[in-house]
Amino acid sequence: MNPFNPRKLALSKWTACAPVNKEKHFLVTQLICDEVGVPLQVELQAVYSGRAERLDWRELRDDKRWRMGWK
Repeated sequence: MNPFNPRKLALSKWTACAPVNKEKHFLVTQLICDEVGVPLQVELQAVYSGRAERLDWRELRDDKRWRMGWK
């Protein structure tokens, strides 16, 4: 499990353990929160292609799919 503070995810770097379409390195470009300020989703942008996708921030805790930093 990757331990981190979800409120400090903005502009953090992530590496996918199983790259697809040469997309291995990602940057968190946006943290989507509810009206109270509780984080709900993150927007990840692939460094190689620039493609963006949204996913639940809790998925980044799965160390079988994601690693913190660019490796």
